[in-house]
Amino acid sequence: MKVVRRLSRDPKIERLSQAQIFSACNKRELARIAALSVEVEVPAGRVLIRQGDFGHEFFVIEAGSAKAIIDGRKRRTMGPGECFGEMALLHRAPRSATVEAETDMHLLVLNSREFSTLMEDVPSVGRKVLAAVAERLREAERAQPHH
Repeated sequence: MKVVRRLSRDPKIERLSQAQIFSACNKRELARIAALSVEVEVPAGRVLIRQGDFGHEFFVIEAGSAKAIIDGRKRRTMGPGECFGEMALLHRAPRSATVEAETDMHLLVLNSREFSTLMEDVPSVGRKVLAAVAERLREAERAQPHH
């Protein structure tokens, strides 16, 4: 029988711990992230971010699924535990994809002000987030066909 360690009685903290970008964070760090994030419900079909727009928030999918669209073509589907939008908070540049809810969704949202507060107040989270983003970029590079 597999024993599963519970991080907290707070379901928001547990959901954050399952997101790849925050998986290396400890309970104290996750509690700070949870305190700064907002839970949001969105209906199927809602565009959450649009390619080319400047972003001001980062999303963690708690329930439901979304599709990432780049240059009008669906590139991938994302589900619970996955996140998107962090690049716009780390680097002020236009969004690289459009993300649309495929189903009704429950999201955790961290806007740029709260994200900056988190990076300043808990620098260890910043290092862990950057490491997770670097790993995602490596995975994306490995997935690209070589010419």
